[in-house]
Amino acid sequence: MTKLSVNINKIATIRNARGAELPSVTEAAIKLQEFGAQGITIHPRPDERHITRKDVYDLKPLVHTEFNIEGNPHRPFIDMVLEVKPEQVTLVPDGEDAITSNAGWDCEKNLGFLKNVIAEFKNAGIRTSIFLDPNPEMVKFAAETGTDRIELYTEAYASNYSKNKEDSIKPYIETALEAQKYGLGINAGHDLSLENLKYFADNIPNLLEVSIGHALISEALYMGMENTVQAYLKRLAKW
Repeated sequence: MTKLSVNINKIATIRNARGAELPSVTEAAIKLQEFGAQGITIHPRPDERHITRKDVYDLKPLVHTEFNIEGNPHRPFIDMVLEVKPEQVTLVPDGEDAITSNAGWDCEKNLGFLKNVIAEFKNAGIRTSIFLDPNPEMVKFAAETGTDRIELYTEAYASNYSKNKEDSIKPYIETALEAQKYGLGINAGHDLSLENLKYFADNIPNLLEVSIGHALISEALYMGMENTVQAYLKRLAKW
């Protein structure tokens, strides 16, 4: 079964709007795991507009499933991850002013940089994943970085799902099949939702994990957090 990791950035965004501690990021992580989430994802940014550095350290002892920290690997981020030692680090090439992640790595152009960064994490025993657009030709260079996994950037799939889901998923299947040839694990995330997740999960080979935040937290406003997590797990189940 594909694992569900819940991105709790949106919880932090709501909290920060009032400058207090409600809703609690740590309590959300505890409850989400109780409700069945198999991982907690955070994406701290330099401006701390949602997840803060303090959150990262507060969450570490509370995540007993899988702790996944995403981010652009500038030096402060690298040092923080090496200190916290999550189960997985996902490298994302987002700019400091990006509202949300909006592109995967050009692994050919950034090969040397990614090799060095990934070596640091792997030497510390941290599994690595790199954010990748659905482009089979980029997989070879991703493999050369030494990463353990790739995370397929799924915005294009989600945006076009209602128009033509078969065409939308095709480059993702091709990229996943190419990744298998190189022994890379496959994660996915960005704009996946209750509407489009099942078709994606049923058609992507070797899909190990999805990271979902914005849609899941939004849907939980109507359905409740526990019901929403269970609904996502049902979408991922293979009977």
